[in-house]
Amino acid sequence: MKLGPLVDILACIHPREPAVPRTSLLLYIAFAASTAVAQTPTANLAKPPATARHYIIQSTAGQHGESWIWTTPDGTRWGRESFNLRGQAFEFDSAGKAGSDGMPSSLTIRGSTPQGDAGETFSIAGGKASWMSPVDAGSAAYKSAAFYSSQGGPIDQSAWLFERILAAKDHTLPLLPGGIARAAKLTTVTVGSGANAKQVTAWSVTGLQNYPVPIWADADNKFFGFVFFLSWLPDEYASEHTKLNDAQAKALAAQAPVLAKKLVKTPVGAVAFRNVQIYDADAKKFVADQTVVVEKGLIASVGPAASAKIPAGAQVFDGRGKSLIPGIWDCHLHIANDYTGLQALSMGVTSIRDPGNDDTLTIDRRERTARGELLMPNVYASSLIDGKGPFAAQVANVATSEAELVARIREAKAKGMIGVKFYGTLNKDWIPAGVAEAHKLGLHVHGHLPVGIRPLEAVNAGYDEITHINWVVMQGMPDEVVKVSNGIARLEGPARYAKDLDLAGKPITDIVRAMAAKGIYSDPTMVTFEGLLVPENGEISAAYAPFVGTLPPNSERSFRTGGFAVPKDLTRADYRASWAKLEQLLSKMREVGVPIVAGTDGTGLELIRELEIYVEAGFTPAEALATATIAPAKLVGQGEKTGSIKVGKAADVFLVDGDPSKRIGDLRHTRVVMLGGKLLDADELRAAAGFSGRPK
Repeated sequence: MKLGPLVDILACIHPREPAVPRTSLLLYIAFAASTAVAQTPTANLAKPPATARHYIIQSTAGQHGESWIWTTPDGTRWGRESFNLRGQAFEFDSAGKAGSDGMPSSLTIRGSTPQGDAGETFSIAGGKASWMSPVDAGSAAYKSAAFYSSQGGPIDQSAWLFERILAAKDHTLPLLPGGIARAAKLTTVTVGSGANAKQVTAWSVTGLQNYPVPIWADADNKFFGFVFFLSWLPDEYASEHTKLNDAQAKALAAQAPVLAKKLVKTPVGAVAFRNVQIYDADAKKFVADQTVVVEKGLIASVGPAASAKIPAGAQVFDGRGKSLIPGIWDCHLHIANDYTGLQALSMGVTSIRDPGNDDTLTIDRRERTARGELLMPNVYASSLIDGKGPFAAQVANVATSEAELVARIREAKAKGMIGVKFYGTLNKDWIPAGVAEAHKLGLHVHGHLPVGIRPLEAVNAGYDEITHINWVVMQGMPDEVVKVSNGIARLEGPARYAKDLDLAGKPITDIVRAMAAKGIYSDPTMVTFEGLLVPENGEISAAYAPFVGTLPPNSERSFRTGGFAVPKDLTRADYRASWAKLEQLLSKMREVGVPIVAGTDGTGLELIRELEIYVEAGFTPAEALATATIAPAKLVGQGEKTGSIKVGKAADVFLVDGDPSKRIGDLRHTRVVMLGGKLLDADELRAAAGFSGRPK
């Protein structure tokens, strides 16, 4: 698992990688055709020697795999990695040699990922660097030292890159295929005890992603470990996950107040948006030629521009050719770090429902936001609860009995969460007691389905919301899928069988009618399944295509990771047919009145694509926007305070250049964002979040 493209790690934890349009792959196809070899079976991957450095891959839920690093006498640097994330299996190795400049002169990666063959090669010969990965192929003149940042592979690829950055002048290193990486020291702590005690230092690495990536080094500036939702730590220091996570979070948090002070502008008086088209979320319609006045953080007046009265001295924004939209909600966004907030705000996302995270970090961000030390959208968080087992969710609060489940729910309430999200390894027999306790405490119940049950059983047990459209589809899946639905079958089952579902048949009709009748919400995260089913490796998706050229090269490259590899007895066309059936199901859910809230399970860039999919499924732009404004506000009990542009409500709005009533994608063209009456320049937010320009 490559740490350079951290998006790949997020994809594993919360798989998404949306896609639709085809991009030209002629170079890749030609190169691959001339160099292709069969995917290396797991049994044929390298066997680590007893002297290899051994790392545990783990999360708060337990161990997920192992990684090894070693060097052979001929100077070859080896890595081997094996891990499984809720049924998504990764098995690969790497072998590389350094040239006279210390940079990779040759590299081979072998093995498999959920997307298929992990095979990747890099070499330098005759002053030319050449590479071929699962998503691209290319070459460039090699005139000075540069490090090839691989598209995939074991942790050693990141360890090697990190060590070369620390060894470079000014800790700055050019990268191939492009970009520049820089490292700055964050903090130093002591891990272990007695003879095993040692000092390790966290470094913030920029240029790999559009946010700083923290990586740990030992006193010799050699790779020590990495901590995130998942951590890679030496086995003798695996118990230090929480300590290191807390230390790097505190060090990174010290940077946030500077950004907040720089980006937030508090108006000295009223603010007016004049002659603007507004979206009336309560009426689900667009209204032209309006003027909206904001005072003291609240909407003060809304009315026709011709008769509007703007207070003297107000700051006025000309709205001609623009639209004023209530701040939109991503109802399924696991906040990765402080920069998630900047990225989301730059898209007009002023509220987030975080459906499960490291509760300690969630509370820390909440407290820093309240103190004005962190710029973050309004966050409504749930506590994620799962059972114990190999497929437990990575940031789960684990319950091993019904009594523990009730205790975890009470803890969620005490932590200030608005809901609990149940996961697939939770014992289905405990759900009634869990739901009863959550509802007694006023908590919203949503999530995946415990293994072995279908969504109608969850609805009848008291779920308030079914998360992800694959769990709605589970009503029509064969028994052999349902009985192992906490593993990869939760994704591969719908991919295989959805295309053949009769949406007018009893199973699907029963579940959608029950959800509509009982007001059970759906958070379908359509963009997730578009990415898992539609694209081939190398294709840039509709969700990310508007951002091409504005992201660090490593980040953009990672967004070309395709969907799941298709089994030998199916084709990509079969998976795409299943995707089309999921879109048809969404249309059916709309028709019968299932309440929909828009979420992505993504990185913070995907929400507008989610709404575009809704429009493709038959929603009007106004109906689609309601799923990201007033509907989620009502879901979390805030419908009287926010979610629409209405006098007395919080001034959470954003100004876009364009007309989303005709082109919902115009919502990406943010110019001004207002959060609780405070002004934010969208271009400044983009720059702070690591983008080099506006989306197209």
